[in-house]
Amino acid sequence: MKQLPPDTVRLLSSSQVITSVVNVVKELVENSLDAGALNIDVKLENFGLDRIEVRDNGHGIKAVDAPVVAIRHFTSKICSHEDLEHLETYGFRGEALGSICAVAEVAVTTKTEADDVSIQYSLDSTGTIVSQKPSHLDQGTTVSVTKLFRNLPVRRQFYSSTKKCKEELKKVQELLMAYALIKPELRLLLVHNKVVIWQKAKAADDRSALVATLGSGIVPNLLPCHQRQEQPKIIIDGFFPKPGVDCSSTSSSTPEKTFIFINNRPVHHKEVMKLLRQHYSAQYPEDSARHRYPIIVIKITVSPSAVDVNLTPDKTQVLLHNKEAVLTAVEALLVSLYGFRPGSDLPPEQQLNHETLPPPPLQTDASQLKNKRSDVRDDNVLTEAETHADSAQSSDVSLERQASNTSSSSSTADDWIDDGIATKTSSVSKSPERRGHADVSAAETRKHQISAEDWSRGTALVDSVSGEPLQPIVILQPSTPSPSNSDEAKIQRSPGKKMLNAITEKPAALTAYDMIRNRTTRSPLSPVALFEKDTRAEVLREKPAASLQDISIAVQEKWNILGEGDRKKYEEKARKSLQHYNQKTTAEGLREPDEKAPRTKLQGQKRKPPLSNQQLMDQLFARPQKKPKAPVSRPSWPVPCSVPALRLQLQRLSSQSSGAPRGLHLVNQLASQSTWVILCGQRLMLLNPFRVEETLLFKRLLENNILPSVSLQNPVQLTDGSLGGAEYVQTLCNMEKQNPDLTGGVLFSDPRLVANGFKIKLTAGTNERHLEVTEMADCVPFLGVEDLREILTAVHHRKASTVRECRPLKVTNYLQAEAVRLARQLPITLPREDVEQIIRRMEQQLGESSHICIHGRPFFQHLADVPSTDGEAQAQFRPLGL
Repeated sequence: MKQLPPDTVRLLSSSQVITSVVNVVKELVENSLDAGALNIDVKLENFGLDRIEVRDNGHGIKAVDAPVVAIRHFTSKICSHEDLEHLETYGFRGEALGSICAVAEVAVTTKTEADDVSIQYSLDSTGTIVSQKPSHLDQGTTVSVTKLFRNLPVRRQFYSSTKKCKEELKKVQELLMAYALIKPELRLLLVHNKVVIWQKAKAADDRSALVATLGSGIVPNLLPCHQRQEQPKIIIDGFFPKPGVDCSSTSSSTPEKTFIFINNRPVHHKEVMKLLRQHYSAQYPEDSARHRYPIIVIKITVSPSAVDVNLTPDKTQVLLHNKEAVLTAVEALLVSLYGFRPGSDLPPEQQLNHETLPPPPLQTDASQLKNKRSDVRDDNVLTEAETHADSAQSSDVSLERQASNTSSSSSTADDWIDDGIATKTSSVSKSPERRGHADVSAAETRKHQISAEDWSRGTALVDSVSGEPLQPIVILQPSTPSPSNSDEAKIQRSPGKKMLNAITEKPAALTAYDMIRNRTTRSPLSPVALFEKDTRAEVLREKPAASLQDISIAVQEKWNILGEGDRKKYEEKARKSLQHYNQKTTAEGLREPDEKAPRTKLQGQKRKPPLSNQQLMDQLFARPQKKPKAPVSRPSWPVPCSVPALRLQLQRLSSQSSGAPRGLHLVNQLASQSTWVILCGQRLMLLNPFRVEETLLFKRLLENNILPSVSLQNPVQLTDGSLGGAEYVQTLCNMEKQNPDLTGGVLFSDPRLVANGFKIKLTAGTNERHLEVTEMADCVPFLGVEDLREILTAVHHRKASTVRECRPLKVTNYLQAEAVRLARQLPITLPREDVEQIIRRMEQQLGESSHICIHGRPFFQHLADVPSTDGEAQAQFRPLGL
């Protein structure tokens, strides 16, 4: 990277200010696109106020450029302001990351193709690196922005309402949709609070990207268009609504689906938007489309030197040096598509003097008229055109007019096709030298000037012979081509000749998008399934901790005792569901063929080769069968087993004690597993110490853990209705309290409340008392007043006196997950001393009654019984075959 010269900095300085979440996402996504990224993931937390993360797979940032990556006016895009003449990147100022660092905490993780590992850089408010550490991310760059507007409380307060936050999230989605349309090969993902909001996969072309972005229901109503102009060089591509299509399917009430791109940059251009709306709404006579915005994707490509993008900080507004030529080209394309629009915003005098270069001809029937103009320039054709003036308003003629005009649709040449008449029209607005070659009688009649009133009435141009106003003409085309024009027709139909400025539309054919359904057809449910669907929720309310098997058993029992009338209701519902399924599959051709229906001959008949040929083919192409190898004899010899030695050791233990060995004794650890072999009396068993540790941790958390509580911004008021009755309020008031404070309020100190994360304050008034929850635990999801009611129910009905007995179900599940998490932090291989300590703690705290873990699995698994006599030992002895 290089620092820009001071004069270039002053020229490019835009007072870049980050004012919204969209600004941050736009700058970071454009940096990813400039780095050649093909995969971009945007992840937001709390609508981007808490965290914004943009991850890409681009080239990455080199280690030598890392110290100045966020310093203002350091950039790798340009070297001086002369480079703006051929700008090909989205960014060029070198201010984005520096401006973000001023209002948030920024961390950049990057890795190039030459680096071995990625490095994470933490930046301060000035963009200087304060720390760095290695990371696990792959090639590319990940920018994490946290605590946005932390030092601007007023700006952060602007997003305090949910409506503003949702609008900002919608703007981020619209921004990503714009980049998805301009770059089909780009894969995009938008995630908010770990929920996927919008995503777009890689597409092969612009039409596929349009389907993936706007949906398959809109694209069939759009028409791909292309126009090219050489002087000045202007290329217009895009997708426009088809003429005459219902406006409700090709427009919206907001401009969010009208995409305007200039040199692949999404911009807001009022003049282009105004032209699009005017010409689109002009084809509908009613006022329904007047205030609507068409669904259009228009891409305008001009020379980089003809565009100034350094107008606004967000670079969404540009200045076109040849704005009139661009607007004329856009209007010419719209006129060729939707026809001439009589109404115009310019006054008639300005329309006549509005002179621009002619756009190239379209690839339509107008190109054929260009080849035939030499045949229609005589007076006979003009006379014949006057006779058929009424048919000049057809759509084909309006398209033919555009092919021969010499200015935009606001010029007078749009109404004339014949070159002679176009010459008369242009003679009004051209130079005096060219006016001298025009018709003398017409010039003397109008005195080289045409008033706006005559032009609006249609009497500006008068026929020199008849003295009547000129009317639009119609060029009659024969139904079959004449022999003299056969060569020209062949030239026009030659496929090798590339024709520009064409409106292309794919023929109507069945595509893969039409064959894929957007809705699935659900199979019909049986009466038992419908009953289970209605009853499952009721069973879960009665038994919240029931397993799936218990729920199925309870539902089956209720179905067995269900009355005959209720059963008939479910049978009727099942019958209607089956009828609906049959109607739906029949209409869509998805019903499977009936097995009893006779098959056609094509399905039933299948030619088989003769048996002799089949045998010959088997002999020729069959693989040679390998001869089975003779089994290799494996040597075997007996290995002495250690069971007798174990039996002798048991006899010694039994001689020392009065009876069989009591308690649990460790034998050894299995080499391939984390389990231990233990001896319990005369039985050898397998012990899983991690299950025991989970249970011990869970028991300790239930008894002693105190959930940390945080202060609530708005305390929750407690009433008889919210707690379930006056008896529960009385139970709460009888719990242990602290001494009153200076304001007269009393805080509850009962461990049954404090351990579950509730801090409740009692304020006694003259006539009544007020209860409110001032603090609550935020580590348990969705903890609320219902869990407080569960605690009071345990105290009031079950006389629960300990913290363990008053744990709500949500808290119990949270502590169970914490016990599992803590147990998984233990090493995989435990030493013998630790396992012995776990066994001692199990015997002391759990006793011999409960040997089941928190997941319902046993601690011990029976392995074998130790023989007590020599006969039993000989019966269990088997030689090992090796």
